[in-house]
Amino acid sequence: MAEWTIGSLLKWAADDFRGRGIEKPRLDAEVLVAHALKVTRMHLIAHSDRELTPDELGPLRELVKRRRRFEPIAYLRGEREFYGRVFKVDRRVLVPRPDTEALVEVALNRTALRSLSMRALDICTGSGCVGITLARQRPTGKVVLTDVSADALVVARENALRLGAYNLTTRHGDLFAAVAGLPMRFDVVTANPPYIPSAEIATLAPDVREHEPRLALDGGADGLDFVRRIVVDAPRVLEADGLLAMEIGFDEAPATSELFRSAGYRDVRVARDYAGIDRVVSGVRPVSG
Repeated sequence: MAEWTIGSLLKWAADDFRGRGIEKPRLDAEVLVAHALKVTRMHLIAHSDRELTPDELGPLRELVKRRRRFEPIAYLRGEREFYGRVFKVDRRVLVPRPDTEALVEVALNRTALRSLSMRALDICTGSGCVGITLARQRPTGKVVLTDVSADALVVARENALRLGAYNLTTRHGDLFAAVAGLPMRFDVVTANPPYIPSAEIATLAPDVREHEPRLALDGGADGLDFVRRIVVDAPRVLEADGLLAMEIGFDEAPATSELFRSAGYRDVRVARDYAGIDRVVSGVRPVSG
């Protein structure tokens, strides 16, 4: 039997992925092999003729088997980059996405005048990618991360420690119930809540549908169940000129903006993500909040 080389393994894995309908078969194969061998993808090309040892092949075959089942690459690697930092991720949390960096940008830009003393609340924090990024970008501020999932908060705390975000705390609970009785108000509340309409969950890519936590995806019949609750309840914890900024689905900006305006939020704005899709709605606390 011929020995496996880096090149032959890459071809076999890419062909296997392609036959199973995986969207980027060659890229996924390269990423997994590079991860397992602890080398760069460029190294794979330069050393494609190198034979692999049995000790190397075992873990590689296991990764390929898991990817065959459409397990996300981020879970297989155990990490995902977000806003220039590497976050630990696994099945307890959603995989951070570049789209969500728009939420961070809105929060930072619209609170620029309070950069030294910003107090931020990040609800539905998941891996903590948004809240931890805010804490690192505003090291003299104070940030609170909350989630209804205790498992997600374990991941968020691990990420905060790994990334040196020491100016934050975590609290467990459903949306704003997690900070009930906390003797402080916030300059900004950020949220990336579940916003996929329930009926659309079945149509999502298998990577998402079968592996990422449904608790963090399902936004109810029209996808706006959590959005409505957050819009209504956020004024209770916001400063008089505090900001609410929320990530929403690709077609939900008009309905979400109307919810903001109907609730009395001022200076309501919509921001786009890197793909040019309306992704974040933000507004200043209602005067009567």
